[in-house]
Amino acid sequence: MANVTAKDFQETGYWGRDFKTKTTKICSEVMDDKPSPGAVSESSEHLFSFGVIADIQYANLEDGYNYQRTRRRYYRHSLLHLQGAIEHWNRESSPPCCVLQLGDIIDGYNAQYKASEKSLELVMNVFQRLKVPVHHTWGNHEFYNFSRDYLTNSKLNTKFLEDQIEHHPETVPTGSFYAYHFVPFPKFRFILLDSYDLSVLGVDQSSPKYQQCLKMLKEHNPNMELNSPQGLSEPQFVQFNGGFSQEQLNWLNEVLTFSDTNQEKVVIVSHLPIYPEASDSVCLAWNYRDALAVIWSHECVVCFFAGHTHDGGYSEDPFGVHHINVEGVIETAPDSQAFGTIYVYPDKMMLKGSGRVTDRIMNYRKEKPFPLLV
Repeated sequence: MANVTAKDFQETGYWGRDFKTKTTKICSEVMDDKPSPGAVSESSEHLFSFGVIADIQYANLEDGYNYQRTRRRYYRHSLLHLQGAIEHWNRESSPPCCVLQLGDIIDGYNAQYKASEKSLELVMNVFQRLKVPVHHTWGNHEFYNFSRDYLTNSKLNTKFLEDQIEHHPETVPTGSFYAYHFVPFPKFRFILLDSYDLSVLGVDQSSPKYQQCLKMLKEHNPNMELNSPQGLSEPQFVQFNGGFSQEQLNWLNEVLTFSDTNQEKVVIVSHLPIYPEASDSVCLAWNYRDALAVIWSHECVVCFFAGHTHDGGYSEDPFGVHHINVEGVIETAPDSQAFGTIYVYPDKMMLKGSGRVTDRIMNYRKEKPFPLLV
């Protein structure tokens, strides 16, 4: 496969404002022979499964609305949705190997009412009923409630579940970012990323890293209100988002290189999405292009799961990577649900959604070189 970088895309114009149009054009040109999204091989053998749930944002509050007051939020009922999801996974005849919690486990309002620790304890007690391991990612609402140091020493740090790759120390994260990888089944590797590695949230304001991230944010966002994307050419540069340090991206590249060499299939998890076709542009990671460039230079990545958007999203990118933004529990009505179970096969993954999470079939891409962009 050609080693494509962000620079290649800049030089060919594929990182311009018409990114969506041009990537769609690439996709139609080079992926016409991909199997139909709905194609199911009857001979496929079920290997294992895993669960996904996003944006629980529990708080002991009456129902409210999002910041634009366009969508209702069910702060108390989100805990009942979580209970329902756990009961479902525990009842499965072949239980999932693990559950991926995609961040924003409690709402930022808890900090305002000095209820952060109490609410987190309540939600974690519900998760303890789950019969399989849960892997936690960190979102903006974690940092509204807690500092990074607090989270590192909390039950939301599930790095103890990581796998070590013998004789490959470069695949061990050594920075201050919260990221790790693990193998739930032979030849499948899951990678949790820290999409607030670059952020002004949860960081000591006197630290050099805070100053560095604030400078980066203000260079792209001149608004007095840094949570406002108004007038921005890159609307993802708002305070409630974050990004990936170069150190973390280098580490990701090393892990993906190992997975390529060993013919592994890779699932990547992050609170923030990185693909514009699958997300509202204001919800993307600051330097999503850099993350995509790393992923697109490898053949092993099957899908990228994220939360944050609340209303979900999906797109298959030109390199055959499936980007799934899972619908948020917090904006799910009491008579519905919002979680999914992914069933893994030798040739595909099948997402079985509950409630407003959409069913999807994610075929693995064919092993062939990707043509150079000219």
